[in-house]
Amino acid sequence: MSDAVRSPTLAACCGAVASLATGLVRPRRPDQRFLRGLTDAGLPDTAVSVTVSALRQVPRSVPTALIVEGLRQPRRIANSLLSFVITHPETTFIVDPGVCLDVDSRAVATLPPFLRVAVRPPADTVATVTALHELPRSGLDFALPTHTHWDHVSGLLDLPELPVHLHRREHDWVMQGPIAPVGGVREALRGRDIVPYELDGPPILTFTASHDLFGDGSVVLVDLAGHTPGSIGVLAHTATGWVLLAGDAAWHTDQIDLIRQKAGYPGKLADEDRHETFRTLHRLHAVKDRVTIIPTHDHRAAQQLPT
Repeated sequence: MSDAVRSPTLAACCGAVASLATGLVRPRRPDQRFLRGLTDAGLPDTAVSVTVSALRQVPRSVPTALIVEGLRQPRRIANSLLSFVITHPETTFIVDPGVCLDVDSRAVATLPPFLRVAVRPPADTVATVTALHELPRSGLDFALPTHTHWDHVSGLLDLPELPVHLHRREHDWVMQGPIAPVGGVREALRGRDIVPYELDGPPILTFTASHDLFGDGSVVLVDLAGHTPGSIGVLAHTATGWVLLAGDAAWHTDQIDLIRQKAGYPGKLADEDRHETFRTLHRLHAVKDRVTIIPTHDHRAAQQLPT
């Protein structure tokens, strides 16, 4: 991929490392006032159910302290580059097609060197297109990324004809300007059918805006801004209850349970708006007992879904 990518400054990199050290001792405290002030607007009214499945992926064991700020136990957790297939009665689509073939050379190599060491996936990571071919029915109608970082869209490089439904705010963020944002992958979006949408619907649960994808309440996209300006979550009604695919609003459910932000390194470099990301964590925490929340990188959480 030839697109230039904006690199973090040396000061930003040093600040991220310093924040990691500080967070180990003194993690950011939840904002109890903000939490108490949240309003729950309720769930969509629907009689339609969909299925949500995680594609096969190989996890890697990473230090918990690099994922959840200030959390030391367990010492390591399973991290994955997950993709999900949602089957609606009328269509089938993929959420976060994140891994292309030869991902190290085609995607990771485009990142700033300071980030590559933290995010480089293991050699046996399963490409999205490979996992799709393992399904008995692998036909897709479109892709729906929760946001446009490399580990959520680079799999599109192997699916060149697949249309992409993308939040307009996210599209503008990644495509405008001479240089792509850190982690953004423009090449995965060029030369294909992009179907933009707005979060033009009412509040859902504690989330301020939504978009009913099919108009029947079965799959509703909700605002999870912060990690990137246009980050969304995919709220899906299944036969066993509601599932929320939360993208990178959190990297692990422990963040949601404890209201702990991402560790400063690499989280401070990955979150576009650190403060707004933290507020989104509060919104997720407030509804964690009402829906099954699955961050894209939480391998353990994804095991709750059928394979």
